[in-house]
Amino acid sequence: MAEAEARLLERRAVVAKLLAERGDTLVVAGLGSAAWDVTAAGDHPLNFPMWGAMGGAVAFALGLALAQPQRRTLVLSGDGDLLMGLGSLATVAVQRPANLAIVALDNERYGETGMQETATAAGIDLAGIAAACGFPVAATVRDERQLAAAIPQIRSVPGPVFVAIKIRAETLPLVLPPKDGTLLKLRFRQALLGPQAG
Repeated sequence: MAEAEARLLERRAVVAKLLAERGDTLVVAGLGSAAWDVTAAGDHPLNFPMWGAMGGAVAFALGLALAQPQRRTLVLSGDGDLLMGLGSLATVAVQRPANLAIVALDNERYGETGMQETATAAGIDLAGIAAACGFPVAATVRDERQLAAAIPQIRSVPGPVFVAIKIRAETLPLVLPPKDGTLLKLRFRQALLGPQAG
């Protein structure tokens, strides 16, 4: 591992810190590594991992945040997933849900298809795009100090909040969430709305 890469943050440690003391936060995980990282931090009925919906995590979470304005909604997604649905950032900025935070786990790679470089490896600035769309909070995190400062913003600052976190491009063991879409939907609905929502 190159020295510069070794200095980057480790993805599972970052996600574990973000989800510690999560309370009743609604968590949407983008497909692939983000969903595995969220599951590795502890499977939870208020986690909704995306399966086979590349580019859809932010749009899904926006609808959830608008429908549940009293609950914090957190999206954890990879840079490849966000680049696939980049227009959703503009829609979020127009809707301005104060309870929505988006975290890009940016390893500058498409982790599910062979670790090819994404546009962020060529300098595309996801936080800069969010800021240009009008997000009141948009930042890039590169080290532990910046992560510690960003966590309170991600958890509670009125948003929408966007934070890109630069992480190592590494292949980690799979920790898969349930694959049954019906189970995930019903589990999430019941955890959010009560047993009668089945």
